[in-house]
Amino acid sequence: MSFKTIYEKKYKILLLIPFILIVLAIIQIGVQTAVTGDFVNKGISLKGGSTITIDYDSSIDISAIESTLNQKFPLAEVSIRMLSSAGITTAVAIDSDAQETQEIDVLVNFVKTELNLNDNQYSVEVMGSSLGSSFFKQTVIALFIAFLLMGIVVFIYFRTLAPSLAVILAAFSDIVVTLAIFNLTGIKLSTAGIAAFLMLIGYSVDTDILLSTRVLKRKEGTVMDRVYGAMKTGLTMSSTTISAVLVALIFVQSEVVKQIMIILFIGLLVDLVMTWIQNVGVLRLYLERKK
Repeated sequence: MSFKTIYEKKYKILLLIPFILIVLAIIQIGVQTAVTGDFVNKGISLKGGSTITIDYDSSIDISAIESTLNQKFPLAEVSIRMLSSAGITTAVAIDSDAQETQEIDVLVNFVKTELNLNDNQYSVEVMGSSLGSSFFKQTVIALFIAFLLMGIVVFIYFRTLAPSLAVILAAFSDIVVTLAIFNLTGIKLSTAGIAAFLMLIGYSVDTDILLSTRVLKRKEGTVMDRVYGAMKTGLTMSSTTISAVLVALIFVQSEVVKQIMIILFIGLLVDLVMTWIQNVGVLRLYLERKK
């Protein structure tokens, strides 16, 4: 049996794939929340902490420093990242969850001694937990408002509840599954990552509205003819975006940009399943019931 035959005739069975992914994602997020208290791995900019920024020197061994810091402060969350400009490394940032003055002083003094730094070669930035928590709550509210406005616009356009809910469900599924996979990578979510999730809503809705418009608004050909027409355009859009994201992941050195690209890459792959299996299946069920 060919893939085309399975895709056209067994679409109800194929719907199990996205729904299983959603269930597994919700389980992962639930376990994450139960174990850590947060549904996502928060970075310093979201949960608070301190960052020691050191002028870059080629003699600095990043992996050795990180290993030493983890041995010296086993109970602290310490990570090191490179800061670059125009492809040239300019500084090294040491992030930690230390917020108290005494904890920060101990860490700074250890780094100064280990790297033989003077006061002009480093700077310390502290992000309070209340500020990070406040920003995180505001970003979650922003995501909710984005979903709400998106739902209103989609409903006004289609004037029908089922197709509108299908678009919203696909976008929601994309975000939830992407978040769960992102958690599994162990990467700490920063403010840049929040921006990536907002971008992902736009990408997801774009392909879903393309599909729904072709299938529901146009009348020529069969339903599957219209689905394949939308798929040709949608896959071209997605493949070009994924290619651009891969290029950025390979060649860009900025950790901020890399996190955005990682989230978009995961989300775009998940969106292929949610749009061309889940949304197609829901629309076909709707049209069959309507007929």
